[in-house]
Amino acid sequence: MKTYSARLVDVDKRWVLIDADGIVLGRLASIIAARLRGKHKPTFTPSMDMGDNVIVINADKVQLTGKKRTDRVHFWHTGYPGGIKSRTPSQILSGTHPERLLTQAVRRMLPGGPLSRRQLTNLRVYAGSEHPHAAQKPKVLDVKSMNPKNTRSE
Repeated sequence: MKTYSARLVDVDKRWVLIDADGIVLGRLASIIAARLRGKHKPTFTPSMDMGDNVIVINADKVQLTGKKRTDRVHFWHTGYPGGIKSRTPSQILSGTHPERLLTQAVRRMLPGGPLSRRQLTNLRVYAGSEHPHAAQKPKVLDVKSMNPKNTRSE
């Protein structure tokens, strides 16, 4: 039996729309990361960009479990002396770019390297319920019905 390895002509990229309203952040990020890599397809090849194009709407309404919304702290450094900065997820979600919380979660679930950076360009995250990709006719992926643990009532 030979190992199947996909070629560029075998790649079938589709568009998927996910509504993040009320879905737990980590569970949503892992589903998106698997879709971006193409691990849901039987023809998955680790060295190729096999994944779908993913559109996420309502990223500002994503849920976090426990006290993560207030107790977790995200740090970054500006590059200047004494330039350590920090924000909590509640500050990020109420700020001007709440979609960055989901984008960063997905980025950290992808393996590091040039291929995953290219796969991350297939992710489009929007804070509101509108998106400009209606011409691609994205197929709606219902993450809420996949598992009852994917949603949180709050």
